Amino acid sequence: MSSAEPTTERTEPDVRAPDGRDVRAPDGRPTAPGTVPVVAPAGESAPAAFPGPLPGLAESVRLLAASATTSTALVADALARIEATRTGLNAFRHLRAEAALAEAAEADRRLAAGERLPLLGVPVAVKDDTDVAGLPTHFGCDGERPPATADSEAVRRLRAAGAVIVGKTNSCELGQWPFTEGPAFGATRNPWNTDHTPGGSSGGSAAAVAAGLVPAALGSDGAGSVRIPAAWTHLVGIKPQRGRVSVHPHHDAFQGLTVNGPLARTVADAALLLDTAAGAHPGDLHRPPAVRASDAARRDPGRLRIALAWRPPLTLTGAGPDPEVRRAVAALAETLARLGHHVEEARPRYGLIGLAFVPRATTGIAEFAARHPEPALLDPRTRSALRTGTRLGGRVVRAARAREVRQHRRIGAFFDTYDVLLTPTTAAPPPRIGTFDRIGAWRTDVTMAAACPYAWPWNVLGWPAISVPAGFTRSGLPVGAQLLGPSRGEERLIALAAQLEDDLRWYEHRPPGA
Repeated sequence: MSSAEPTTERTEPDVRAPDGRDVRAPDGRPTAPGTVPVVAPAGESAPAAFPGPLPGLAESVRLLAASATTSTALVADALARIEATRTGLNAFRHLRAEAALAEAAEADRRLAAGERLPLLGVPVAVKDDTDVAGLPTHFGCDGERPPATADSEAVRRLRAAGAVIVGKTNSCELGQWPFTEGPAFGATRNPWNTDHTPGGSSGGSAAAVAAGLVPAALGSDGAGSVRIPAAWTHLVGIKPQRGRVSVHPHHDAFQGLTVNGPLARTVADAALLLDTAAGAHPGDLHRPPAVRASDAARRDPGRLRIALAWRPPLTLTGAGPDPEVRRAVAALAETLARLGHHVEEARPRYGLIGLAFVPRATTGIAEFAARHPEPALLDPRTRSALRTGTRLGGRVVRAARAREVRQHRRIGAFFDTYDVLLTPTTAAPPPRIGTFDRIGAWRTDVTMAAACPYAWPWNVLGWPAISVPAGFTRSGLPVGAQLLGPSRGEERLIALAAQLEDDLRWYEHRPPGA
């Protein structure tokens, strides 16, 4: 279906209050009890007068366990918020309104019977590169796609933990770019300033969480696609170790670059979503040993040796951090020093890591694009990447992947001296909507590389990283800082991020209406 509006399982979602009333505004749009949605003009946010902010993931679990709310109320509230911001933010490609409310009612029966699961009855969202049974997986593309016949492994695990999947969030086409726009669905907008992008490619998930539409959401990260939108929407975004969260039905997505990871307001919520989604499918190629992310979020990280790196890997763009990004990240480094860590500037030896990234990325795009039933509907830039990836497949991409062992040794040696690498998440604040419109593949790649030169090396390495809020520009746009670790180092990064959060309390800052 080619439309800027998300599809739903019924023409008018049946959004009901806990007492069974179907609460609607005068124009027929569903809303939560005691609220009136605001329908904003295109390009403006649509905050609604909801009764207080949506609780976070862990808080929702606590409220449900204490019988202080119901899953039906939480899911109805989430659906109402999504409907109220459909025009202004456009975060969702597909909704499961009827099915989600039915699952919420069943969760309430299970909760009343005393059953407890990590996320029983809590609404969450997933990105539209992730299979959810009964919904198509468009992955940002135009055209018709058949509904998925089964859940992906990550969704299966979320459901097993009791989560209610309310819908699938927008992504740019095949997850290629740090913006979430396209002819298939329109533009997803940043809740902090709707003239700007929330980033990409997990921009729909980031916008939904930042705007308070859902407590947390799953994204995917093949070159920063969780961390970039986290930075640009004032969220915590975790890129876990390769294989930590299964990418099944793919066994090695985008030639090993892409992993699934959480976006949330707090470290504890991101860790909880990571714990519930983590785990391997029997067919997975990468199977790291388990971690306990939620336990790490409650742990003191100890005194760490932290390297602050301003210079990104070689991208041939001459990119460096915008002065306002540099100011924000420098302030966060000062906070780390005040908390007792040893912080000093350093320059990691990235080498020519881009020579390994480009063949893997373009081959991955070519593999996904080749499955599209109507290639003529793909963006011309996607078709260009398809051609490049086809040329670089086979022997070239195998050689690029073979270099990973040497890259692990060279960059891993950095962690003999330091425990954590700190960099800006992006070099620039979030661009305006339309910045990348009507420009060709080469200019898109150069502009993208200049704005986002810091994140992608950790996808080549397959190692964990976290983006945390670093503050705001003078015009109020969020920017982020990136905590990077060695192989299987999630727990240390999560503990450090939680310590920062305790001090900076970034979750107290919300966009208008959230």
